[in-house]
This record gives sequence, structure tokens and C-alpha cells, in this order.
Amino acid sequence: MSLAEGIRQLVEEAGHRQGFRRVRTVVLEIGQLAAVEPDSLRFCFDVVMQGGLGDGAALQIVRVPGQGWCLQCETHVDIAELYDPCPCCGGYRVQVTGGTEMRVKELEIE
Repeated sequence: MSLAEGIRQLVEEAGHRQGFRRVRTVVLEIGQLAAVEPDSLRFCFDVVMQGGLGDGAALQIVRVPGQGWCLQCETHVDIAELYDPCPCCGGYRVQVTGGTEMRVKELEIE
């Protein structure tokens, strides 16, 4: 719920700064390793957007793959879960370098 509230706050602040009346679509990038459940976020989003600039807005979620750097074989790798082994060498010394973010990428406005 707090993530959806944060999105609402960003939408409301952007609306007041830029003077638009309504948000039709919010495009959100969520990293695969961000520990965000998209279905739960969609439900919360619909609830918290009621009565504001984003009332009735659609939520589009773009998933960003997890990425890491294997310290053992010195390779950039895709990872599906935190603490997964390196798909190249099988080592567990993988430092996460991407896929943990969540950001509002785009707003479609009126």
C-alpha cells in the first residue's frame, strides 16, 4: 500500500507542477529483484488513486530483468532471484547490479 501511496504522491505533485487535469496511464518499471508483487500493487494502486488526478488511470508494469556481476568468473549475468548462483560458473559470489529498482517511467495525461 505504501508503494501505491508513493506513486499517487508523485502523480499529484507532477500534476500541480505541470498543470494537467487528469492522468490516464501510469507506466511503472519494476525490477525482477525488487520484491514487489505486481498483482498486489495493481489492487492498491486502484484504491489509492480514487478521488485524485489518477482516478481511473490504467497501470502498466514493465518488468526489468535482474542482473549481476559474478566476482568469481568476472562476467555480467542475468539472475532471476537474489542469491541465485552464477549461470556461467555456478559460483555464489554474484553482486546484484540491476533489477532492484521501481520507478515511474511515464505518465499519459490530459
